[in-house]
Amino acid sequence: MNTTTQTTATPIALVTGGSRGLGRNAALKLAAQGVDVILTYRSQRAEADAVVAEIAALGRRAVALQLDVANSRSFAGFAAQVHESLQGVWQRERFDYLVNNAGTGIHVSFADTSEAQFDEMVNIHLKGVFFLTQALLPQIADGGRILNVSSGLARFAIPGFAAYGTMKAAVEMLTRYLAKELGARRITVNVVAPGPIETDFGGGVVRDNASMNAQLAAQTALGRVGVPDDIGGVIASLLSPGMGWVNAQRVEASGGIFL
Repeated sequence: MNTTTQTTATPIALVTGGSRGLGRNAALKLAAQGVDVILTYRSQRAEADAVVAEIAALGRRAVALQLDVANSRSFAGFAAQVHESLQGVWQRERFDYLVNNAGTGIHVSFADTSEAQFDEMVNIHLKGVFFLTQALLPQIADGGRILNVSSGLARFAIPGFAAYGTMKAAVEMLTRYLAKELGARRITVNVVAPGPIETDFGGGVVRDNASMNAQLAAQTALGRVGVPDDIGGVIASLLSPGMGWVNAQRVEASGGIFL
């Protein structure tokens, strides 16, 4: 198939971790922008099905596929499922946008971080992004987009996030390498770095710890921490047609924290 002809068709985005939090919000914002969605979930199928239904209500098509981004051995099988979905639902061979969003966090001091916790962060946030992108690369259309989700914690340091922030800094470097190596296929690769967001991430520390929430809000130019709706729109914007010349860039969406 000549993938360059797909620019006139409805774009398709694959959003990992699209059943909840930032991924769910991004999937819905993309659907509202006219994008069909393949979203992944790790264990909560009901949540994923609910997002699929919301996307359908917006007049777009969506499917939900199970994926554990920490298990790189499953990626070949997952890529085969993506291929089947593309053919069965869209009669296509390629999708247009890959959003590497899925992840989890830990809030533990450097001194107390165990090797098991460190390895978990590597498997989810670095090895997972690296090898999942590699496995899906043949199915990304020429002229497509890859957007990796990083964190403000790759720029500034807050005690308790050493392992997580280290992985996100590595993903930001990987983003630049991917942009360089995939340029011949006209695939752009960028990274969005959210600041503190009120979700259940990291045990809900930003959402549920009133003292931390207030401290972070006081250091933010817009006077509050973020919510998922602040980030989904940024992701959809970075994947919009007018952003095609933006490449190898880090866009921080933090409301202006620690300026």
